[in-house]
Amino acid sequence: MVFRRFMQMRAVIRQGLERLRGNIARLVCLLLAAGFLAACQGDEFGSGSNKAQRPVSASIKRKMSDLNMSATSPIMIRIFKEESTLEVWKQTRSGKYKLLEEFEICKWSGDLGPKFKEGDRQAPEGFYEITPALMNPNSNYHLAFNLGYPNAYDRAHGRTGSHLMVHGACSSRGCYAMTDEQVQDIYALARDSFKGGQRSFQVQAFPFRMTPENMARHRDSEHLEFWKMLKTGYDHFEVTQTPPAIAVCEKKYVFDATTLVQGVPFRASAKCPDFRISPRIASAVSAKQRKDNEKFQQLAARFDAREERQKRWEERSNRIAEVLGSGQKDAATETAAADTASQPAAEATSAAKPAETATADAADAPEAQKRPGAAVETAYVADERPRGGSVGSFFKRWVPFGPKTSDEGAGIRPITTEVVPGAKPD
Repeated sequence: MVFRRFMQMRAVIRQGLERLRGNIARLVCLLLAAGFLAACQGDEFGSGSNKAQRPVSASIKRKMSDLNMSATSPIMIRIFKEESTLEVWKQTRSGKYKLLEEFEICKWSGDLGPKFKEGDRQAPEGFYEITPALMNPNSNYHLAFNLGYPNAYDRAHGRTGSHLMVHGACSSRGCYAMTDEQVQDIYALARDSFKGGQRSFQVQAFPFRMTPENMARHRDSEHLEFWKMLKTGYDHFEVTQTPPAIAVCEKKYVFDATTLVQGVPFRASAKCPDFRISPRIASAVSAKQRKDNEKFQQLAARFDAREERQKRWEERSNRIAEVLGSGQKDAATETAAADTASQPAAEATSAAKPAETATADAADAPEAQKRPGAAVETAYVADERPRGGSVGSFFKRWVPFGPKTSDEGAGIRPITTEVVPGAKPD
C-alpha cells in the first residue's frame, strides 16, 4: 500500500517537472524572440524610434491650430505634375477643407498624361482612394503609401501597373517621390486621419492645375478629352471645398452621383444607372464650367492667331533667305567662270615677257633700294581717295547674307621712306 502511494507521488512529481521544463522552454523562446524583434527594430528605425509613429512637425502643428483643424480630422491630397506640387488639404472644424501645406515634388516619372501599362515609367493621373492597408511603414524609401493603381477606371481601359507610390528618398520610376522629411509629415497626417476615423483619403493626380489658361495651352494634346473629364472632378472640389464622391460607369468618371434605384451600383464597364447630382452642386459646377469654357475659347483663338502669325513670319524669312542665297550663288559662279577664262591669257603674257617685267620692277623700285647700304622703311596712311560706290557694294554692306569680304586695308596706301646710315668712323 505504501509502495503504491510512493509510485503515484513519483509519477505526479515527474509530470509536474516535465510541465515546468516545458513552460521554462517556452518562456526562454519568447524572451529570445522579443530580443530578436527589438534588435530588428533598432536596425530598421535607428536609436529604437519608430519612424512611422513620429508626430507631425512643429510647423504643421502651428498651421493646423491657426486654421482651426484637429490633429485627426480627414485629409485629401492633390498632385500637379507640371507644377511639381503636392497639396495636403485638411478638414476644418466647420466641415470644409482648407489647404494645409504645399510640398514641392522632388521627382516624378514620365510625361504629362496617364499611365497605360506596366513598365512605361509613367506616373498615373486620376482619382485614387488610399486605405490603411495601402500604407507602408517599412518602405525602402523611408515611408510610403500605395496609390492603388490601377483603379476601376484604369482597369476598365485595360491599363496595367503595380506598386505606384508616393514615397521618400527622392527617386522615382513611375512614382511621385518626395524628400524623406516631406514624406514624414505627409505620412503622419494620413496616419492621424485614420486614427480619427477616416476610412480612406482621396488622392487627385492631375497633369497641371486645371485652369482655362493651362487647358488652352495644351489644347492640341492627345489627352485633352481625358483631361476634360478630370477637370470635372477638379471643378467639383473647387466649388464645394469637399472631396467629391467618385464612381465609374461606361468607362468614365462620374462625381457626386447617387443612383436612383436602390441596390443598383455603378459598374466601371457597364451602362451608367439612373443617377442624380445635388442640384446645388450641379448648378455651381455648371456655372464654373461655362465661365471657364468661354475663357478657354478666347485663349485658344488668341494662341491660334499667334501661332499662325509666327508660321507666316518663318515662311517669309525662309523665302527671303532662299532668294538671297540663290542670287549670291549665281554671282559666285559667274565670277569663277570669268577668272578661269582669263587665267591662260595672263599666264601666256607672263611667260612671254619675263625680262621686261624684271626691268620694270627694277625701274619702279625706290631709289634707296638701288643704293647699297640703304635701308627702306614703309609706313601706311589712310587713302583719302573715294571708294567705289556701286549699288552692289552698298547692298553687300547692309544685307547680312552670303560671304563677307573684308575691307581691312582698302583705304590704306604705303609711303616708303629711305633711311641712310651715318658715315662710318675712320
